[in-house]
Amino acid sequence: MSHARLGTVALDTPDPRGLAAFYGALLGWEVEDSSDDEWVTLRSEGPGGGRLSFQLAADHVPPTWPTGPVPQQAHVDLHVSHYAEAEAQVLALGGRLLEGDADHPTWRVYADPSGHPFCLCLEG
Repeated sequence: MSHARLGTVALDTPDPRGLAAFYGALLGWEVEDSSDDEWVTLRSEGPGGGRLSFQLAADHVPPTWPTGPVPQQAHVDLHVSHYAEAEAQVLALGGRLLEGDADHPTWRVYADPSGHPFCLCLEG
């Protein structure tokens, strides 16, 4: 039986280039060459590298966390070895903390500049 292969994960945003810059800085990934401002893709280095894409959605409404009128549709987990440096980078790039690790010491929830929730998860 043939299996499907993940091509990319795409996030809606009113600012594809800006959100690509945010995740590119966090992951150390580069933007693929493209003059398209409505679809921007990041790609990791190496064979079988991951892809993360950002699609223009001018009317994007950020999800509310953890409850509310706009439910989370999906989120990204980013693995880190320590919180301090990663969190400082997230905040400096325009992300914000939504939920700390008081109730779950191995992960924290943040929102990216377009309001998508994502987690920093401790490796190990």
